[in-house]
Amino acid sequence: MGNVTVHYVKQYEDNIRLLAQQKISKLRGAVQVDTNFVGEYKFYNQLGKGEMTEKVGRFQDTPTDLADHKRRRVTKKDYVYNVPLDQEDQLCMITDPKGKYSITGSYAAGRQIDDSIISAFNGEAYAGKDGDTATAFDANMQVAAGGTNLSKAKMLSAKKLLDDNDVEETDRNIACAPSQINALLNTVEVASSDYNVVKALVQGEVDTWLGFKFIKSTRLQTSAGSRLVYAWHKWAIQLAIQKEPTARADQRPDKNYAWQVFLSMSHGATRLEEERIVEIACVE
Repeated sequence: MGNVTVHYVKQYEDNIRLLAQQKISKLRGAVQVDTNFVGEYKFYNQLGKGEMTEKVGRFQDTPTDLADHKRRRVTKKDYVYNVPLDQEDQLCMITDPKGKYSITGSYAAGRQIDDSIISAFNGEAYAGKDGDTATAFDANMQVAAGGTNLSKAKMLSAKKLLDDNDVEETDRNIACAPSQINALLNTVEVASSDYNVVKALVQGEVDTWLGFKFIKSTRLQTSAGSRLVYAWHKWAIQLAIQKEPTARADQRPDKNYAWQVFLSMSHGATRLEEERIVEIACVE
């Protein structure tokens, strides 16, 4: 009697499903973006505030007030994504994966842009005529962890720090992880109007509270056991794009004409002003 099991077949889906991942940059739209970037560095000139001088007598000498000129430097960095596909490998597959390789590359580019912006939040910025003066994040613009996650009290503290610096009330953002948004539900009274707003925030029905537009990100770093959340004004960060993410698929003669899906981009980011950014440490 023959063994019919040799005729059993195995069925595979003729498609490639992408796993869960962040697909686009979430922070690019919340910072200043410059797409005219040539060279290794680009400098952004700044002008600080001036003060009036009282005239106390007739024909007195005209006072001279020197303008407070400043400068910040952006350094470009290059990034690549490359996936090879041997011709013989493709012959053994039901579907051609090159299109999906290109898509995953574009998703990686979006996440890398966010990582560059996040690094600029509290990383060293370079100032001065030649852009060689390292400027650290201002410790006065930090809200301590205090053993708690994100709360209304911490957000009000961040708001006050920005208000004290006369930062514009429009275009304020806050980037936080899902844990912080959920924690807000536990820090407001159920009977209060704040609770309904935060509940809508968690459910994605609204994106703004206390003047901050919430941006949910899983890319934020931790330090000393706390998640570092940032509240900032759009003008605080400069993203300079030298080359937008660009993809191509080619065959490599030196690799027996294997396919190569290649994506590259060049950009840099820097903090322009310490006074426009608040770092909030949150214990999750």
